[in-house]
Amino acid sequence: MPDRALSFGAVAEAYERFRPGYPVELFDKVMEYAGHPVRTALEIGAGTGKATRLFARRGVVVTATEPDRSMLAELRKHVPATVGTMQAAFEDLRPGERYGLVYAAAALHWTNPEGRWSRIAALLEPGGVFASFGGPFRLADPAVEEAVRAARAPFLESDEIPSPDGTPPEHEMQWPGTELQRSQWFTDTQQSTTERRLTTSARDYLGHLSTVSAYLVLPASQREQVFNRIMRVLPNRVEMTADITVHLARRRHED
Repeated sequence: MPDRALSFGAVAEAYERFRPGYPVELFDKVMEYAGHPVRTALEIGAGTGKATRLFARRGVVVTATEPDRSMLAELRKHVPATVGTMQAAFEDLRPGERYGLVYAAAALHWTNPEGRWSRIAALLEPGGVFASFGGPFRLADPAVEEAVRAARAPFLESDEIPSPDGTPPEHEMQWPGTELQRSQWFTDTQQSTTERRLTTSARDYLGHLSTVSAYLVLPASQREQVFNRIMRVLPNRVEMTADITVHLARRRHED
């Protein structure tokens, strides 16, 4: 996991190009849950700033943290001037300023589980909101999905991240909601899904795969082989389901 977590810097420009942004419906969902205007936010593992822009362009003063220098440099090219940036891993953040919102966009699974929730609670105002959102990109056509799985199989059994706490996919509440429900620091845990379907060219789909950690940590020769094998089985246009699962929780008022 540590190698995969720090593998993105080499493809920061591709990450910005091939990863989609987040819809305004996600912002609305977080604000509706908060129940009042949120003025300040801290983002954990901001990457190239896809989620940073969603919140910052709607008046939230965002501090974006990101451990990788190259990813942070790419982020700084694209975000509003109001965004503060910090090169830091989540585990390096120290209590100080508290925020109305702390959130992670497809990044929470890279953080150390030891003390995760007490650290996040220490960064939040009492009653403040924690949000985690993201989800896998999956091929919409089962036949194409099977062909890609077979092409990938000699190199990778799966290119997805398994549930960090082992929650099975059929379980009603998924991670990190499962941990939030057990945490002494949070209450009112909610889970919802925003449906999203994307269509792209076969080459751009491979561009997306080039930003996925499971491929990034392969030796370069194997990565080239698996991409060539996948390219041969793709149709010209590729449809993906990219639903966004959102977890929300509120920091308890008592310290």
